Amino acid sequence: MKRSFLQRFGVALAAGRHRIYSGHMSKSMVPPDKALPGRAEAWFTIPEQHAVLGSSLVGPWADGTVRIYLAMGCFWGAEEIYWRLPGVVSTSVGYMGGYSGNPSYEEVCTGMTGHTETASVTYDPAVISDYDILKVFWENHDPTQGYRQGNDQGTQYRSAIFYTTPEQKAMAELTRDAYAEVIAQRGYPAITTTIQDAADHTYYFAEDYHQQYLYKRPNGYRCHANTGLALPAFSA
Repeated sequence: MKRSFLQRFGVALAAGRHRIYSGHMSKSMVPPDKALPGRAEAWFTIPEQHAVLGSSLVGPWADGTVRIYLAMGCFWGAEEIYWRLPGVVSTSVGYMGGYSGNPSYEEVCTGMTGHTETASVTYDPAVISDYDILKVFWENHDPTQGYRQGNDQGTQYRSAIFYTTPEQKAMAELTRDAYAEVIAQRGYPAITTTIQDAADHTYYFAEDYHQQYLYKRPNGYRCHANTGLALPAFSA
């Protein structure tokens, strides 16, 4: 009997595999005209409520909250790091920065959509600052690795920041430059993280089973190659 993808997913986990797919080891971005066609509409539904925080998964959220999209390798562990922070109102995971509309996880893993695995983080800046959000970002992955993070290889693991406010953009650039100086002193190459306006891209939610994945499966895979170096303290 042919098994569904979700059935195969469970079997893969039971067999101890950290990912379903090791990923297409792309060394360059797919050109837009070569990307998979994607879909005009979402082909699955996701829960309305965050499994950990109890807040809305899709919004809207309270006035004064802001959203940022952060790509730092495997999105399972990235989301877990952020939902634990005081001041974070909601998180989710999805695909962003590419060309194919409403992609599937399998399609993103081919490297042929142009998307990178991304965590959406909605937070209250009166409780946690843009700097603190970005400090966690820089210190919890290696932003110099290009199209990979640790053993996860492919353009879907590239480092990226998609900002939604001018303040986020300014802080992203300031913290990038400050962190670049710190890691260069330890022999690291140049930072490859891209900083882009979220308004220029669409965030496509990942499938239900990816949302708050490590809450549902606490012993699941976490990949966080990092430099072990701290971002200097400063303010804009």
